[in-house]
Amino acid sequence: MSYLDRIHSLNSNLRAYVTVTADKALEAAKIVENEIVQGNYKGAMHGVPVAVKDQIQTEGILTTGGSPIFKNNIPTEDATVIKKLKASGAVLLGKLNMTEFATTALSHQFDPPRNPWDLERSTGGSSSGSGAATAAFLCGASLGEDTGGSVRLPAAWCGIAGIRPTWGRVSRYGVMPGVRSMDTVGPLARTVADCAMTLRTIAGHDPNDKITSTEPVPDYQAALTGKVNGLRVSVVRELIYTDVVEDEIRQSVSTAVETLRTMGAQVKEISIPLAANAGAINGAIRVEAPCTYQDLLRNRPEAIGHDNRIGYMVGSIIPAQTLYKALQLRSLLRYQVLKELESTDILLSPSTGSPAQLLEQDPVIDGKGKVNRTPWLLATTFSLANVPTLSVPCGFTTTGYPLACNWQEDRLTKAPYSVLVTLTSNKPIGTSVGPKSR
Repeated sequence: MSYLDRIHSLNSNLRAYVTVTADKALEAAKIVENEIVQGNYKGAMHGVPVAVKDQIQTEGILTTGGSPIFKNNIPTEDATVIKKLKASGAVLLGKLNMTEFATTALSHQFDPPRNPWDLERSTGGSSSGSGAATAAFLCGASLGEDTGGSVRLPAAWCGIAGIRPTWGRVSRYGVMPGVRSMDTVGPLARTVADCAMTLRTIAGHDPNDKITSTEPVPDYQAALTGKVNGLRVSVVRELIYTDVVEDEIRQSVSTAVETLRTMGAQVKEISIPLAANAGAINGAIRVEAPCTYQDLLRNRPEAIGHDNRIGYMVGSIIPAQTLYKALQLRSLLRYQVLKELESTDILLSPSTGSPAQLLEQDPVIDGKGKVNRTPWLLATTFSLANVPTLSVPCGFTTTGYPLACNWQEDRLTKAPYSVLVTLTSNKPIGTSVGPKSR
């Protein structure tokens, strides 16, 4: 069954795609086939079917940002990451569902995507369609955008890999803004190797995005040796021994730690004190979001979804001194993270505190209700520090739902590649609870 056939068969239930570009994809596939037949091979992404979050501009293709406000928005130019995908020979299948304005409120103005592991459960957000489509084999790889965890949470809840690159590694030109001091585009795929391949394709300096790094893009795939002997791994105490992490999640991280030890890694626990306050720091800094959409908030507030409208209104009245203090704390948190990385190779923590939550349900940890922002608390630390982070599958709950670990682009992929093979070899995606059976 082709990817387009699979989309046609499953998308009405999964709601991963908001726009399917079948005709354009078939036309591009013919061109790709001719190029390969003629020996004009462009590399590992040549012919790979991809899909992108509807926050990323695509020339001549509807781009809504998850909001009906942009229901007629047809960009006249591709985002830089789209140009890079096309130049690599990748084939675009369409645009993927997302939360409104890429916020963490899980407020979908379109029908929310369904988790391929259980259609009654959430995919997480804001790159919700990216998680669902990739896990359900509706694309070979996808792009999301991560501000406070929006690539890593869908990856975790959908049982796939997702990378938030170093801030500035990937261009954001042509990507609708969320919180510009934290926004970054990142790949989601069913394997770490595919994530590495996709990241290398989209990374690199872009004159249109002044914060992009001029440093050479590493060969991420070359790091996938499977050898972790001597690798220094540090478990972040504040992100695992906390009441927002379920026992099964904590146990899955412990299993990963023991696996790493048996493979020769040097594992220890460390402390990043301000990680415990990352949620509060993040809440104040996200005043950037209502500033981005202040004209809409002032002139058309009813056009914004209820949760975002309230959030933006609150954000718009955060006092300057509160923001100033939050920025100071963010700098100190970044210092604490970078200081630990001087003496360790990888920081390890859970990606999220629970497996996928039921749709229309407030977050719950071990049966106890928590605040709305619970799923993102563990991811926010590394977003604030602007360091690269990788979420990988890290086992399953007793009821069969995927769990995930957060790893702190070249050395980042080495250990997860090895552990992922070990932890999932007995129960890969495609079992009785997996996407292929839906």
